Amino acid sequence: MSRPIVYIDGREGTTGLQIYDRLSAREDIELLLIDGEKRKDPAERARLMNGADIVFLCLPDDAAVEAVELAANPNTRIIDCSTAHRVAPGWVYGFPELTGQREKIRSAGRVANPGCYATGFLALVRPLVERGVLPAGARVTCHALSGYTGAGKKAIAQYTAPDRETELDGPRHYAVSLSHKHLPEMAAVAGLDSPPLFTPMICDYPQGMVVTVPLWLDQLNGEQSIDTLRTLYAGYYCGSPVVELRPAGAPACGFIGSNNLAGKDTLQIFVNGGGGAVLLSARLDNLGKGASGAAVQNMNLMLGFEETAGLSL
Repeated sequence: MSRPIVYIDGREGTTGLQIYDRLSAREDIELLLIDGEKRKDPAERARLMNGADIVFLCLPDDAAVEAVELAANPNTRIIDCSTAHRVAPGWVYGFPELTGQREKIRSAGRVANPGCYATGFLALVRPLVERGVLPAGARVTCHALSGYTGAGKKAIAQYTAPDRETELDGPRHYAVSLSHKHLPEMAAVAGLDSPPLFTPMICDYPQGMVVTVPLWLDQLNGEQSIDTLRTLYAGYYCGSPVVELRPAGAPACGFIGSNNLAGKDTLQIFVNGGGGAVLLSARLDNLGKGASGAAVQNMNLMLGFEETAGLSL
């Protein structure tokens, strides 16, 4: 039996390189590679795309939209790692752990890979809305910090430059206009009527992120406590090989590090709090479960492979 053929359009970017690293040694797929001199040639890209079973798009949004038009073969299935199609009709949102999504991904022809911040936010908020604990009309706040690789090649060059500005030594707030490209998917997929008040920070380390959502318990429906919320998450993610609920009282040190899962494709959930409030936290690698690891997980499902094949758990 022939092996499935896979092509990465945009392999030179951060996400594309990480996908390639996860796939290059696998013997259960055939990986197509484009000649470096032709990587911007639409005709050559179209030839490779239409000869593949699965295509990863690791491109800017506008380029991803154009690339979809190159895929004339109806049997070519696409995983788009850009923001372009995450709330678009006809595209399946590629977060297998959310109720019903794993089955949709398996049969999908078009899958939109989630954003990294959105992954952490949705892991925390979607179960609460879905189970009727958090009202859809709730006004939610979300804080997050990430390593600089999530900001792309330009930011990586800034942070790794020998003569960089001293400001880069400390965390920096951004998206200060309270607009961010992940907000539409954060609201739509969570089932919220409006997007969260979202305040991300970029920090001086390469990979890893923590996304936090603070909530007053009286915002929630029913008699909720830290224990009842822990029980909800334990049931929602029961059996997941990728998403893990950390034990009660974790972390024992009282600090949630943000780069602990660098190089991993897993996601950890923490439920803490006190004084009538709860602090929900999701820790992941922005390039792992937040990007390339999630894309490979989706590919595995689409091709009928073991879901975690090629992932670092």
